[in-house]
Amino acid sequence: MTPPIVLTVAGSDSGAGAGVQADLKVFAAMRLYGTSVITAITAQNTRDVRAVFPVPAQTVTDQLTALADDLPPLAVKTGMLGSTAVADAVSGAARSGMLPNLVVDPVLVSTSGRRLGVVNAIERLLPYAMVMTPNRAEASAILGWVVSTPDDMAKAARQLAATGSRYVVVTGGDADAESPAEGAVDALWTGATVRLLRGPWVETRNTHGTGCSFSAAIAGRLALGDAVPEAVVFAKRYVARALLGAQRWELGGGHGPLDHHGWSGRDGSGSE
Repeated sequence: MTPPIVLTVAGSDSGAGAGVQADLKVFAAMRLYGTSVITAITAQNTRDVRAVFPVPAQTVTDQLTALADDLPPLAVKTGMLGSTAVADAVSGAARSGMLPNLVVDPVLVSTSGRRLGVVNAIERLLPYAMVMTPNRAEASAILGWVVSTPDDMAKAARQLAATGSRYVVVTGGDADAESPAEGAVDALWTGATVRLLRGPWVETRNTHGTGCSFSAAIAGRLALGDAVPEAVVFAKRYVARALLGAQRWELGGGHGPLDHHGWSGRDGSGSE
């Protein structure tokens, strides 16, 4: 069977733990055909982002047009956009119908702390989003108040829905170390109510690319025909398995990557 096409519009990560490289790994693990539009080139490893080289907005448009003409996707995810000019180019493509089932991961800061985006660039794309997937820090930056607890996350998801995205998932994986007994808690706005989704907390330093992988997995399931809530639940389980699989990996000296392909054989429930 011909695999469905899924598109990632994001930055390139030379360490291959996040960005376009992580997204393509997720798509391959899901037996989907992944295509890509590069918005920026980064020089980074597991420890830090050393440099960011933005791609010109016209080059981004050229990539989007080339794919739309021959390899149109069934779903799309965006990550790092880098500039308002690139955000305008991508939002223009969304407005014209080139980016169906759009999942917006509002990348603002890298795992190592490097700023990678600006809020007003992200906001240009939100009216066209099917799903928005900010973590607590990104939700805080967009809303202008500190999102901390699960109750805060639920409130933030409701408020962010006003930006235009039909569904909002505020992820709380960055909070788990503060209260591991609570597990990994995400807040999903479904258009009518907020659901708190709970999963296992995996103690590991290998967390680079969790947000990218989560949003990519949602887009992948949308391409396969899932409704958004089911796609989000799948993505949460996928990331938990990927974290557990890479739990003992020693790749690099900082925040290492995930086990996107299940190489470890561990299934996310703790069994081998």
